[in-house]
Amino acid sequence: MTASIKRLQGKTAIVTGAAQGIGRTYALALAEAGARVCVSDIVMPADTVAEITSYGGEAIGVVADVSDQKSLDGMIERATTAFGKLNILVNNAGMFGSLKMKPYSEIAIDEWDKVMAVNVRGVWQAIMAAAPAMTEGGKIINISSGTAFKGSPYLLHYVASKGAVIALTRAIARELGPKNICVNAIAPGLVMSANVQAHPDWQNAAASIVSSRALKRDSKPDDLIGALLFLASDDSNFVTGQTLVVDGGSVMH
Repeated sequence: MTASIKRLQGKTAIVTGAAQGIGRTYALALAEAGARVCVSDIVMPADTVAEITSYGGEAIGVVADVSDQKSLDGMIERATTAFGKLNILVNNAGMFGSLKMKPYSEIAIDEWDKVMAVNVRGVWQAIMAAAPAMTEGGKIINISSGTAFKGSPYLLHYVASKGAVIALTRAIARELGPKNICVNAIAPGLVMSANVQAHPDWQNAAASIVSSRALKRDSKPDDLIGALLFLASDDSNFVTGQTLVVDGGSVMH
């Protein structure tokens, strides 16, 4: 953990998909920077909450499905009841680790639809639930992927969904700007989280991905914290509709 300055003191944040992996890293970083955090996932994120509270942070855990609007509305109600307001939403929940690389012609329609429901519709629905609660303005951070810029093969539904997140980010930033809500995205490269390390497809691809980077090393979840805190804090108050690629210089645009 690298976030030590309490630059988010007094802020309230929600992180979806934060029971483990990169989402857990985001939740811990926001809490260490002073935010009160609603940690959300499709399973109770008890370990993430426990780690935050163990060093004096404030957090609650909520079970929520981003593809279900009623579930998301309940998440917002729990967060605002517990903390009184909402300032930051990190739309991290998504389907990736469970997907297997395959040609476009072998992707089942049901699998395509599930990826889109979680990775795209889930972002839109979470914003619909959260934006009305951001009465003081706010920061929405959507998690895209560097694959959307590279056109990575054999995960067409995932890559298409992350490209849609970039387009969604730009369009909704226009709509929410008058409400003083900034909407931006982070596009990580391949990050060696526990799920990725356990995934044979990505283990095989990792060496070629590292070789494509200007910074020739694996990416760790902590590499994303700086971008997250910039977009969540007052440092980015005049930044909206942007996608920040954090991949060691594989994508340059």
